Amino acid sequence: MKQLHKKFTDFQIKNLMTRYLKKKVERKDIQKVLGIKETRFFALIKRFKDDPENFSVSYFRRIPTRTISKDIETNIIKELNTEKDLIKTKEAPIRCYNYSYIRDILENDYNQKVSLSTIINRAKTNGFYLTKPKRKVHDREVITNYPGEMIQHDSSHHQFSKYADKWYLITSLDDYSRLILYAVLVERETIWINIIALKIVILRYGIPSSYYVDSYSVYRFVQGRDSNWRNHHKFTDEVEPQWKQVLNDGKVKVIYTLSPQAKGKIERPYRWIQDRLVRSCYRERISDIKQAQLVLNSLIQKYNHQWIHSTTGEIPYIRFQRALKENKSLFREFRIRPPYKSTKDIFYLRADRMVNSYRKVSINNLELRVPSAPLHERIQLRITPDKESGLSEVRFWHEDELLGSQKVKNFDLNLVRF
Repeated sequence: MKQLHKKFTDFQIKNLMTRYLKKKVERKDIQKVLGIKETRFFALIKRFKDDPENFSVSYFRRIPTRTISKDIETNIIKELNTEKDLIKTKEAPIRCYNYSYIRDILENDYNQKVSLSTIINRAKTNGFYLTKPKRKVHDREVITNYPGEMIQHDSSHHQFSKYADKWYLITSLDDYSRLILYAVLVERETIWINIIALKIVILRYGIPSSYYVDSYSVYRFVQGRDSNWRNHHKFTDEVEPQWKQVLNDGKVKVIYTLSPQAKGKIERPYRWIQDRLVRSCYRERISDIKQAQLVLNSLIQKYNHQWIHSTTGEIPYIRFQRALKENKSLFREFRIRPPYKSTKDIFYLRADRMVNSYRKVSINNLELRVPSAPLHERIQLRITPDKESGLSEVRFWHEDELLGSQKVKNFDLNLVRF
């Protein structure tokens, strides 16, 4: 509906006000003619009675609309230029502008609040606008009703900073709340790195009902792709990867994606984190993975505690906590149960070895003596590496009995394949 001053002249409205005050016309009739409600009507009457001669519904803006200060204009163009340079960098996985990110930069770094439409308008005017490529619609979406019903776990290998080599981003996300439970950058992805991710999530939140992953070799054995001379005759899923064995011990179901499109839920927040991580590392010229992790931690904090998810319409942390308070969680309490002695007997790298006549076992050409081991029987080696000390604890188990443990240098164990 048009504004009042564009539909009627001041003379016309003054005439109606005068006739109303002289009780020649009803209020409801005037409201109907003007297209206004009761509150607006009485506000006009008051203004008219206070100053009939100067009464007017016309107004003039003191400053032109849709204007911003010169400083804000300068900073918008500056940040758009930075985005342009990043897009031109071939190594960076960035191919379009992120105007929401620029809006956040202006607010956080310059203390300048600017609307998204203003930034987009300046981008179009100054040649900083690219149409985003259309993304495929996800043909399969998993729907959950409780926290812990499904944890989506994934990794991404990108050059997150043009000033460094490629890194891996390992992430775990609660499907119901979209809360990111785990996010770590590593220089090399290993089986052990993914087991650590399981350990941290389970110790912090509990044992979930299921994990949702792709068919990457760490998570799934695929015949042909992962076959070697020892298991070339094995079919897909007949070999249990170590990561999956940990979940099997905890009675956690592993679900594999049927297609890349099926992982849409984790990919959306993944894109948000990945996109902003790349842009932040570029702006801050980050070359060290520890510095990049600090940036990642800050982004996760914002995503979990401030960002309203487009699908749920809620902040992930609030949605997660509310469900917990309503006792709707499917996370099970984690406990160390007999015969296990510590978390090292639950989250570990495993290897089965035959005890020889000298009560020794061999792993990667390294012989280890196990005095209490039964001769000529297979025992299990449960290996827990520690990167900081450079040592691994090897715990020897046989038929639910801990036979002892040894500390061994990681280098001597040759844990490359783990």
